[in-house]
Amino acid sequence: MKSAFNPPIGKILKINGQCISLIGNDIDTDRIIPARFLKCVNFDSLGESVFEDDRETLKGRHPFDLEENKNATILIVNSNFGCGSSREHAPQALMRWGIRAIIGESFADIFYSNCIAIGIPCFTLAKKSIQEIQNNKNNKFLFLEIDLKNSLAKSKDLSLNLEITESSRKMFLSGEWDATSTLLKNENLIEKKFNDLPYLEFNSHFI
Repeated sequence: MKSAFNPPIGKILKINGQCISLIGNDIDTDRIIPARFLKCVNFDSLGESVFEDDRETLKGRHPFDLEENKNATILIVNSNFGCGSSREHAPQALMRWGIRAIIGESFADIFYSNCIAIGIPCFTLAKKSIQEIQNNKNNKFLFLEIDLKNSLAKSKDLSLNLEITESSRKMFLSGEWDATSTLLKNENLIEKKFNDLPYLEFNSHFI
C-alpha cells in the first residue's frame, strides 16, 4: 500500500527512487487519466485511476499494477509523452500515484508545463539510452539519484547526463516553481503593493 501523499514544497535539489518504465510513443493524457475521472472535486483520488483503461486491458500486467513497482517514483517514458488534451489532471494523477520525476525522449509542451507547475521535473535523454534502460532486464529494479544542480542521474553502475531547460532547472533549485510558497514568503511585499494601489484607496470611500 502506498504511503500518505506528501506534495513537494519549495526547493527541489535531489530526487531518489526506483524507476518504472512505460514503453510506447505518443502516450496521451486520456490514457494517463481517462476523461470520466475529470469530474472530481479535487485531485486526491486520481492516483488510484491513473492509466485505468490500459490497466484494465492488461489485467494486472500493466507496470503500474506490478508489485515490484509499487514504490517507484521515477517514470521512464519514450517520445511525445503527455500529448493530447491539456488536462492538468494527468500530472496530478501521476504525482498522487507516487511519481516524483519523469525521464523521457520528449514531452508534449503543455504536459511539461503542467508537471513543472506542481513540482515534477521532466528530463530528456537520448532515445538509445531510454531504450537501453527499458529493455535491460538488469535494470528491472533500477534506483537512481537525480541531482538537479548538475542535471545528472546516478545509480551503482550507471551515470546519465540528463537535459532540462535552464529556466525549469533554476525554478526547482530556487523553489520558484512553488507559486503558493513564493506568495506566502512575499506576503509583506504583496500587502505593500496592495496598499499602494490608488484605485483601491479611492474605492474604499464608497464602501
